[in-house]
Amino acid sequence: MADLLLSKLVAVNSVVILLVIMLAGISVKDYACFLVNNQQVTGTQLVDTLNSFLVKVSIIAFVIAGLLHYFSVKRIVKPVKTMAFAANQIKEGKIPSKIDVTASGELGELVTNFNAMSETLSVVQTRREEMLRDIAHELRTPLTNINGYLEALHNGVLPGDRELFGSLLEESKRITRIVDLIAELDAWNKEVYFLEKQFEVTDIKQVMAESLAAFQLKLSNKFEIVNQHIEHAPIFGHEDGLKQVLSNLLQNIIDYDTGGNLSIAAQPDGKVYKITFSHQGKYIDPEMKELIFERFYRLEESRSTKVDGAGLGLAIAKSIIDAHKGNIGVNTDGHNHTFWITIPIHRNS
Repeated sequence: MADLLLSKLVAVNSVVILLVIMLAGISVKDYACFLVNNQQVTGTQLVDTLNSFLVKVSIIAFVIAGLLHYFSVKRIVKPVKTMAFAANQIKEGKIPSKIDVTASGELGELVTNFNAMSETLSVVQTRREEMLRDIAHELRTPLTNINGYLEALHNGVLPGDRELFGSLLEESKRITRIVDLIAELDAWNKEVYFLEKQFEVTDIKQVMAESLAAFQLKLSNKFEIVNQHIEHAPIFGHEDGLKQVLSNLLQNIIDYDTGGNLSIAAQPDGKVYKITFSHQGKYIDPEMKELIFERFYRLEESRSTKVDGAGLGLAIAKSIIDAHKGNIGVNTDGHNHTFWITIPIHRNS
């Protein structure tokens, strides 16, 4: 970008210099020819007249060239000055408005990328504010309960008994679970997980078998029919992380299922291994389906239902799958949902 800007400035300066030389030279030549042809001056007078004319022409050429140079450079530098102002706003913690200037080449690409960066920063800031509000919302209820119980105990309104202390312990554990989930989500989002999480080649069928075995009782109590088709494939990943993904998905399906039937399929699909969980569940707006993988997001109708979770399970699952360079999503018509995961199959080099 710096080379392009320098090239444009050099081109403008060259044109300006050429314009001055041509304007002065051609004007003096034509005026000299005019005087000689009309024999209006002698030799000495011709020199004096040409010198005077040359000064006037030079001044006029300098003014014209200066104006041309000023407006040309201003047009070239405008996007840079606009971006500098916007960058200063970002430094002050403000999100600048979209830069709407015309630019081409590398400078135009820079403006486009800067606008994309500003938009990303705006989205990140909005999500951060939403996350802080959600964290406050999730922690407020158990903390209010704990404070209420403790205040009642302190004032002698409630006697201390085993049941009351059990309630306090449960609320405390709930806070601990939320904090642990936030810490786990942060660990997978740091992009340094490979230093702490050891990846290795593993058979994804074995991982799925162990995860499903851990949920066998819950699945048998919730579903009348569970169809399974699982094939072998080598995956380079973190075994416990993959188990957590499957556990979070299965728990979510159990919490929100309404149909009583679950179909599980897992098999190679080209260069990836694809896992699907199909069932009928509570309504998910097809246009809002990607939001269920956001932090603290829950279905609106479920907010009145007591569900053991903080709305972080699917967000953690997405972070773990992203770390495995895979994808996770859901296809739905509103009530019939198919959660899917794709992970690259390990190829021996």
